[in-house]
Amino acid sequence: MNLVNWNPIREFDEFLNPFGGRLASRTRAFEASGWLPPVDIAEGEDAYHIDVELPAVASDDITVTVKDSVLTVSGERRREDAADGRADGRRHRVERRFGKFSRSFRLPEDVDEDAIDASAKDGLLRLKVRKREQATPRAIPIQVH
Repeated sequence: MNLVNWNPIREFDEFLNPFGGRLASRTRAFEASGWLPPVDIAEGEDAYHIDVELPAVASDDITVTVKDSVLTVSGERRREDAADGRADGRRHRVERRFGKFSRSFRLPEDVDEDAIDASAKDGLLRLKVRKREQATPRAIPIQVH
């Protein structure tokens, strides 16, 4: 008899989309990394705004990349070292997750990949992904002969 960890979310998503949906990819990414930072995505007239919640993650430990219309935010939240005096004592409860993480997002076609701004403050990474200017239709006069 084989014992398998049952994940009802994964199985439900695979039932709805057997070729791998967004929820399935998120579930597999969570299982691989151990933790995923929460993300909010909003659309404005001129840009998309992506906020990634990264408490206790130094900005030096965060990497933002774009390749083939996929925006990836990755990094690592490190456990405190022995210098704070807690590491040598007994821990009674540890609920925070530590380690590497990675979140990827497919960008829409109207995005300017060369115009992405990133800033970090108070545990929040804010990404502003600007849209390309849309070409306006040009009226062509008809000459009557």
